[in-house]
Amino acid sequence: MKCKLLLAAAAAPLLTGLASAQSDGEDALVASPIIVTAPGPARSADELVGNATAIDREEILESLSATLGDTLDRQPGVSTTFFGAGASRPVLRGLGAERVQVLTNGIGVIDVSAASPDHQVTADGIDAQGIEILRGPAALAYGGQAIGGVVNVIDGLIVEELPEAPVSGDLFTAYNSVNEGTELAGRAQFTGGPFVLTLSASGRDFDNYDIPDFAESSLLRAMEEEEHDEEEGEEHEEEEEVRDTLENSFVETQTYAAGLSWVGDNAFLGIAVRQQTAEYGLPGHSHEHEHEGEEEGGEEEEEEENPFIDLEQTRVDLRGGVSVNNGFLTDIIGTVAIADYEHTEFEAPGEAGTVYESDGVEARLEFDHVIAGFEGAFGIQYLDKELFAEGEEAFITPTDTQSFGVFIYEAQEWDDVIAIEGGLRIETVELDNINQGTVDFDLFSGSFGAHKHYDGGFWLGAQLSYTERAPNESELFAFGPHLATEQFEVGDATLDKESGLNLEGTARWRGENGGIGINLFVTEFNDFIYLTPGVALIDGVLTDEGDELPVFLFVQEDASFVGGEVYADYTIADGPLGAEWTFDASVDFVEADLDGGGNVPFIPPVTLNAGASAEWGAWEVGAAVTVAGDQDDPGVGQLETDGYTTLDLRAEVDLSDFGIGADGTEAFIEARNVTDEEVRFATSVLKDVAPAPGQNIRVGVRVAF
Repeated sequence: MKCKLLLAAAAAPLLTGLASAQSDGEDALVASPIIVTAPGPARSADELVGNATAIDREEILESLSATLGDTLDRQPGVSTTFFGAGASRPVLRGLGAERVQVLTNGIGVIDVSAASPDHQVTADGIDAQGIEILRGPAALAYGGQAIGGVVNVIDGLIVEELPEAPVSGDLFTAYNSVNEGTELAGRAQFTGGPFVLTLSASGRDFDNYDIPDFAESSLLRAMEEEEHDEEEGEEHEEEEEVRDTLENSFVETQTYAAGLSWVGDNAFLGIAVRQQTAEYGLPGHSHEHEHEGEEEGGEEEEEEENPFIDLEQTRVDLRGGVSVNNGFLTDIIGTVAIADYEHTEFEAPGEAGTVYESDGVEARLEFDHVIAGFEGAFGIQYLDKELFAEGEEAFITPTDTQSFGVFIYEAQEWDDVIAIEGGLRIETVELDNINQGTVDFDLFSGSFGAHKHYDGGFWLGAQLSYTERAPNESELFAFGPHLATEQFEVGDATLDKESGLNLEGTARWRGENGGIGINLFVTEFNDFIYLTPGVALIDGVLTDEGDELPVFLFVQEDASFVGGEVYADYTIADGPLGAEWTFDASVDFVEADLDGGGNVPFIPPVTLNAGASAEWGAWEVGAAVTVAGDQDDPGVGQLETDGYTTLDLRAEVDLSDFGIGADGTEAFIEARNVTDEEVRFATSVLKDVAPAPGQNIRVGVRVAF
């Protein structure tokens, strides 16, 4: 509680400034972005109950990291599963992996990133045109796997409207000192008559990154020292402590994509092909190999290697739509994605270990309509995905997953003042495991909300939703050593579906120069699924250890999540030093407790993000600070995590003001983590063995044409 008060106090100057500004909600200078991911009619972020975020290409490049979760980490209510530089998924309000649906252009990524934190998600910001984040009830139309929210990466390969210019595009490149790493992305779009061809390519090459001090946290080192002291009289091998540079934290990615669209007066149709490859190290743990043969003395030789993952995905998207406008139906939009994914976990170069494959097709057909004053959408969604794994560390056996859902979402607004909205989704999910047979689930989700505009720019809203989620492949069928988490994981094929009842309230004020908002939510979970230490029958013996790893079981228990976000922005058009000043700040917090006592593991701490920038025509400078509190309630089997404070600085120049390139052409220099702070994410399974990168000087150029 003390930490929350301190963070709130830190944001107080900005919030006070907002409160004193003149309000003019109808003529706000800062336009709220339209959220295309949200179901139903097109609405701005300020018209949605819950906190919705849309970031454009420029904002993506400013916060770009090697993985999606790290790129979005500073957004309100978002944290990262950080697994070194190579893998991360976004965590929304303390929920991640199987509870956050990551989409590409509104369709799932069809990979294995939700199965393990060391598996990279195949949606990337480096070539994205925009990213949208829906937290809470607005994600209902995407099914139970979106119980925590939706992150939609929009690549713009299939266009729905003809571009204004016959030729356009941009090139981006950057260099990072912390890993001697380079980033490169290019995009070009050509229009000829009704046809639009879009080409893009991107890549990054990062070496092992620098860290402020030791790879292991002080708590873990103290615990290990205590264990060594207790082993007096016993021989034990002292391990060399890793510091200054995190071993095996390299990452290389390459992506090539093309899209061809036909755009008519009332319809569009397009196809896109995307191929992504990546190779990245798995820091924080080494695989030990026992080689055949014996050394002198008759003992088997053991050596440690640094494992890495080599992945490839080829994805084909088909998307088309037609404007009907027949008095009932307004638009019909259909999307199909076919993906072929494979990654191999190498013990060492040339020594292939475990192989994961995921092939699948997902389709969504949506009918937008207007009836009796209600605007909305109804539709169907289908998924057929095969997961195959083989090798000594394949802790999940091959599983086929099929799901079919129908949904409807409706909204009604009266005189632009008061509105109601609600939706229903019914879904069936069937998982067929090669060893344990078939399990199936019938799922139901529904929501109802209302909001009202008030004079002076105030807006109030509330929404109640109920969502059901089917357990995924890992939760049901896992059995084996999972080295990414250093656990022997055991699933349970008898697990029931998980359900959450969510109540959320939103209050916002938008004035001429800025605004402030607050979202508060309570989610009561029935049969919440999580991992906890336990015992399992392994090779006929009931034990708490398998393959020299502690046994962790997937179990169910009721749980409560309480949290929210407070966020604000303020602009001074003609401020001190003759600059246009922009300020923003957000505080997000969540507490998650199990009804039987104890805490849900891997929950982010209270976090403050604040920034300020000053612009003089073509020149702009800015600073951003992040303050994360201690995580003192880590859950069973986890260590506490210390908080941190980081400072980032940025300067940029708009080169288009000097006649170089089109609008958006710029050069920049950044200093990330200026004070070389030790950063450990409470949401990461590697938090005690792999800190985030230290001080980084990043320089780059973007050229638009």
